[in-house]
Amino acid sequence: METLKAVFFGPDPQTQMRKCNQLIRANTRQLDRDIAQLKSLDAKTKQYIVSASKRAQRNPSHAKQVAVETKTFARELVRIRRQSARLATSRAQLQSVQMQVNEAFSVRKIQGSLQKSTGIMKDVNTLIHLPQLSATMRQLATELVRAGIIEEMVDDAIPNNELLEDEELEADEEVDKILQEILQGKLSQVEEIKAPTVEEPQQAEEEFEDQEAALEQMRGRLEALKS
Repeated sequence: METLKAVFFGPDPQTQMRKCNQLIRANTRQLDRDIAQLKSLDAKTKQYIVSASKRAQRNPSHAKQVAVETKTFARELVRIRRQSARLATSRAQLQSVQMQVNEAFSVRKIQGSLQKSTGIMKDVNTLIHLPQLSATMRQLATELVRAGIIEEMVDDAIPNNELLEDEELEADEEVDKILQEILQGKLSQVEEIKAPTVEEPQQAEEEFEDQEAALEQMRGRLEALKS
């Protein structure tokens, strides 16, 4: 029955609004999961940095190796935090889209017609380029075009490779700030650790291998969020 009505009278506005809201809620849940995962990675990475610093205090001969290791972890933390900030911004944009879409349907109900929104189109066009949301945002865009709320989508996003190049240039400036932020206030705890026993160098090597494996796993998770 709904299909026949759609053929003769066009899509039902209430059905369209429900479908749009379902897609927006699905995207919001996905972003919430990704943000929570990045928050967990943030905490783990900070712990790796603290552990590496403590190991350097216990084994001064490993200081150079640990310095490289902590900078690597700090660089990963910069990337994690930037990705988290992007996702938080995207979530706010998605909530804005939902408010504007519902408002557009409400106006249509009162006035009997819709006005196309360039604001919604701009936000949707930005969100559609997030790998996590691409498929469902394209579905949402299709529904909004059918409803007459936006025009056909155009691709005017900044290429990802240009964004990454700019971020790499800025990341070096943030690494030292990250290390200072994390290790400040913990140095006294590090100094209180007892002198190493004969068995500790082997234990430290095992810890380093475990942390390297964890870092590789963490990088894989972060790349999965980006792609």
